[in-house]
Amino acid sequence: MTTGGSGIEHGFPHLDTVRAAVHAVFKRLSYDTVSTFATSVLPVDVAFDDTEDLYLGAQRVAHALVRHLRLPDARMVVGFREMEHAANVELTAGPEYFIELNARFKKHRKDIGAALAHEVMHVYLHRLDLSFPGTRDNEILTDTAAAYLGTGWLLLDAYREHGPFSQKLGYLTPEEFGYVLAKRAEFFGEDPAPWFTGPQAYDAYAAGAARARQDARRPPLAGAGWAARLRYAKDRRAAQDPRRTGRPPGPDGGYAFEGPPPRVSFRCPVCDQRIRVPVRGRLQARCGLCKSLLDCDT
Repeated sequence: MTTGGSGIEHGFPHLDTVRAAVHAVFKRLSYDTVSTFATSVLPVDVAFDDTEDLYLGAQRVAHALVRHLRLPDARMVVGFREMEHAANVELTAGPEYFIELNARFKKHRKDIGAALAHEVMHVYLHRLDLSFPGTRDNEILTDTAAAYLGTGWLLLDAYREHGPFSQKLGYLTPEEFGYVLAKRAEFFGEDPAPWFTGPQAYDAYAAGAARARQDARRPPLAGAGWAARLRYAKDRRAAQDPRRTGRPPGPDGGYAFEGPPPRVSFRCPVCDQRIRVPVRGRLQARCGLCKSLLDCDT
């Protein structure tokens, strides 16, 4: 989970899996449960300085994360050892879970909360029986769930690139963390930007937020740009041409036409749920999964 500076990946290479992970979180937890995570774990609850006992402090931070995720019967036992990865957790039936942190965190205590956020989320998802096939996709699910449910901002805050002292925790790129955090910010109205302690984390958040805004500008959403609207209108006319037997989805898999009667299906920009609406001009559609009300021009 720890990556050196030369190996830090950027951009949005895992975006499809990230979107699938957000969808899986909503589908498994439901709108009502996701809505209970409107407030992120606060910086004061996970702050850790050199004056605090290492082991007692690590236990305190782990407990704060357990409390945030409402796992009252889960006890985290935190230790340190030399190892390749940043951290590891032994997933068992509980109630005790043994988390090992890389010994380097003894000298970098401010990042202990970030490492624990990922491992405690592993426990949370394990107890939900929510996972993706394959190690890579499952780790992306873990990072995405942590970011969306209010603990993953710590993972982005731990990112920095300063030559040999560079670090990134987690499997998402910094910009992908920013993307998920921006999605969360839009859904809950909570801005994590003031909590970032370094400019690089803030820049990654800004880049992710810009990419997240693009999701709200895909047809048939009313906020789509003119070029996308022109392409959509062309595809709509082609789909209604009786000489054609079908039409592939629009750009980025954003929409597809069905019928008769004519309908268009598209992905919810909030939770990636597939939505179907009639092709009849301006209308509002409510996502059945995340309850978002979407302005459309079909």
